[in-house]
Amino acid sequence: MGTASGLFSVSTPTRSRGSIGLIPCGFRSNGRVLCSNGEIQQASGVSSGGSRMNRFVYQGCKLVGTGSATPKLQVSNDDLVKFIETSDDWISSRTGIRNRHILSGNESLVALAVEAATKALDMAAVEPDDVDLVLLCSSTPDDLFGNATQVQKALGCRKNPPAYDIRAACSGFMLGLLSAACHMLSLLTTGGGFHNVLVIGADTLSRFLDWTDRGVCILFGDGAGAVLVQGCDIEEDGLCGFDVHSDGEGIKNINASLKYNETNGKVGSEGSPTDFPPKFAFYSHVNMNGKEVFRFASRTVPISIETALKRAGMSRSSIDWLLLHQANQRIIDAVATRLELPTERVISNIANYGNTSAASIPLALDEAVRAGRVLPGQIIAASGFGAGLTWASAIVRWK
Repeated sequence: MGTASGLFSVSTPTRSRGSIGLIPCGFRSNGRVLCSNGEIQQASGVSSGGSRMNRFVYQGCKLVGTGSATPKLQVSNDDLVKFIETSDDWISSRTGIRNRHILSGNESLVALAVEAATKALDMAAVEPDDVDLVLLCSSTPDDLFGNATQVQKALGCRKNPPAYDIRAACSGFMLGLLSAACHMLSLLTTGGGFHNVLVIGADTLSRFLDWTDRGVCILFGDGAGAVLVQGCDIEEDGLCGFDVHSDGEGIKNINASLKYNETNGKVGSEGSPTDFPPKFAFYSHVNMNGKEVFRFASRTVPISIETALKRAGMSRSSIDWLLLHQANQRIIDAVATRLELPTERVISNIANYGNTSAASIPLALDEAVRAGRVLPGQIIAASGFGAGLTWASAIVRWK
């Protein structure tokens, strides 16, 4: 089992000759900069020869803008009844879902991601040219090689900042936050480093569903959500603690495996197919063991959140809002019960959107922020979980 829960430790600062120790964003040490022997030093960094030494400076980072986007086509449970054997009551009682948005016409994942990112930039009052990094968290890109660079281009980031894709299914957005925090641990020599990082969660799983499989197709919708993570003084640090894990044994419970066209093998001279050229490959429909996923999430997510709280130096009483991946209302309720959090402190919009995979957490956050529910300074316990299996939690302070 792989884990990044202990990826960083504030008790063991990095060693670098003639430089200041670096403490990761999201892992606190009372706002102090430590040198390699654990003592506090100034970061002036001038050598005996008068040359400028490299300086490691601990900067905080916080969420300052949110945005979201969904396709125009809305499909209700009653719409599904017309072509699969189910009912609104059967779906809503088991999942909490009543509607979902589905990609149609000329809509694309890139367009949804760009719309969500633009709204996040607008809220933060940041221009595209001031974006230093674009992270696109998606398992369903429009292109095999990913779409992060296309999103960067469409946003109008004329300084060509780096952009790359993160593929971790429903945990993708949380891993995007962790990646943003790591990138913002910058070696500051002449004022360089990342200051504004766009983290976008976007998925269009409707394109990979068997719409006759009522156990799976009823669950998913398409959408995108985005946040702008911005560098700040350590006193304002808003990414307070992470807990991240994976367990490849669980791939059997959620997957969309590679398949091959069995009819296009080249025929050899004696009439038998050869191994070259390779057969055309494509991905199967999404397959899921719902009962096992429910057990997995209900068991692991509360523990993960508790661990993230501990690393942030907080307790359950510090939580203002619980924000989980919107997979199933029963999972959300089970985790809230385990954490002893009342319904009024739980953010949920699964009824209107279904499971939007990597988009679900930022989409729900955006709605809550714009509705005035989440206020500056409030603490959010967020957790994503899903295919892999993967799960990741973070303790976040809004603005």
